[in-house]
Amino acid sequence: MFFDQISLSIGLPKPLRLLHASDSHLTYADERDDRRKRELAATRTRDFHDVMHEPGDALERLQEVIDYARENCDLLVHTGDVIDFVSQPNFELLRKSLSVTDTIFAPGNHEFSRYIGEAKEDDEYKALNFDNIQKCSPNNIDFFARIVKGVNLVVVDNSYFEFKPRHLEAFRTEIARGLPIVLLMHIPIFTNELYNEMMVTRHREAAHLIGTPEALLAPYSLARQEQQRPTPATLEFIDYVKHQPLIKAVLCGHMHFPFRCWLTPSLPQFVVGPTFDNYAAIVEIT
Repeated sequence: MFFDQISLSIGLPKPLRLLHASDSHLTYADERDDRRKRELAATRTRDFHDVMHEPGDALERLQEVIDYARENCDLLVHTGDVIDFVSQPNFELLRKSLSVTDTIFAPGNHEFSRYIGEAKEDDEYKALNFDNIQKCSPNNIDFFARIVKGVNLVVVDNSYFEFKPRHLEAFRTEIARGLPIVLLMHIPIFTNELYNEMMVTRHREAAHLIGTPEALLAPYSLARQEQQRPTPATLEFIDYVKHQPLIKAVLCGHMHFPFRCWLTPSLPQFVVGPTFDNYAAIVEIT
């Protein structure tokens, strides 16, 4: 397992040590699931093994992260896609994985995927499994805040490329507490550097970022444009984040590679690589 090292100096009286993980993509199904689901599990397992640097099992790699966090960190933060799709064993593994050690969880888009890409990902589709995922989580998956050693760790669900008006209202309340904040979410906020990494360096069909400007959506397919076009509420939330000095960092995943960039000259965004490919990050806050 490769542990990236992240250091934030914000003047804490006692240091806080987080282990940041994301994108585990567990791909299990069994006789309780239908045939199509079991076939999907076999295909997706092969897909993820093909992209890994070394052969291995995604669940074993996630367990390595959990064990390390339990023994060496104050808590584990996982920013989504623990599971690759909904299934009975994946639900069970999600619940177990999030309960073994002290964990804060921000959901990813795959937490709500029934068969991967078979339907438009909107609020109605998410609602089909929202309660099932919530039952597996130690915290509220739509919005959650917890103060640990003087740092306010705030979860916001942006798994479908959108912030809601309720998220901004709740976030304003957390800002009013006056404590330093680390924001936890699945999808990174747009930056030119990350957009270019995806579209120019990696030649992807879309950048898969939240808040991408309209002009930069032009290379996307129509379906991807519709999926990733930011709403007014999304842009308002992002603008608010960029003007709050209490926010010290954004931790996210989704991209399947590690990346560091700046949302403002004083606000870093850290994208962690996927646990299925041996990545996690140790975040030291002092």
